[in-house]
Amino acid sequence: MRIATTRRILILAGGVLPFVACGEGGVPELGYELLRTLPHDTAAYTQGLVIHDGAFLESTGQYGSSQLRRVDIASGRVLNAVSMSDDHFGEGIAVVGERVIQLTWKAGLAFVYDVGTFAALDTLEYEGEGWGLCHDGQSLFQSDGSGTLRRRDPATFALLDEVRVTRDGFSTRNLNELECVGDHIYANVYMTNEIVRIDKRTGEITGSLDALGLALASDRPNDAGAVFNGIAYDEATGTFYVTGKLWPEVFEIAIDG
Repeated sequence: MRIATTRRILILAGGVLPFVACGEGGVPELGYELLRTLPHDTAAYTQGLVIHDGAFLESTGQYGSSQLRRVDIASGRVLNAVSMSDDHFGEGIAVVGERVIQLTWKAGLAFVYDVGTFAALDTLEYEGEGWGLCHDGQSLFQSDGSGTLRRRDPATFALLDEVRVTRDGFSTRNLNELECVGDHIYANVYMTNEIVRIDKRTGEITGSLDALGLALASDRPNDAGAVFNGIAYDEATGTFYVTGKLWPEVFEIAIDG
């Protein structure tokens, strides 16, 4: 049962779970329904998350332990992985055809792998920091922790243009992990429990989801780095999977609005 108030609840077998809707200023509030709680590797410092061929592709960060992984959704088991060199810090990922592109934080390099085998295919260069990455079928969108998204050519990684992201006309910042869904980009806001929905053409934030309820439900470690990060959209079901760095859970949610 849902109760249509600012703070709603969803009653499920086994207990009561929060059904949260929260916005800021004139930005519409997005509610969510928690569908499933699934296991997640607590050693995974999640930087990027996508669904491909029925499994998660996950990028993990930290110097000395950054990887690209294929992960079984139901069990959280790592099916295969490739590690970065110890001097690289893994960041966002996106699938482009038969390739998967993985950013690095400060090295100015993006590594390209075969999406099936994880065999190394290419290394691309770019300026500035790499944070989040997503592919909308035509272009790549990249974040760098600021309030600007960079649109890139998926074949060459050349910069095409930039989109300034705004909330009620004001600049924003700390955009992190990205997920392209239709005409929108969903983004984690670093060091918060917020996901924002961005119009990819105008940069306007068109929705805000407060995931504090998920953070409170998580048995995450008492670690300053264990923040909310990771958004994957399942085209088959229309649902989202979200998690955090070092969190022991992945949450499947349905987003309203």
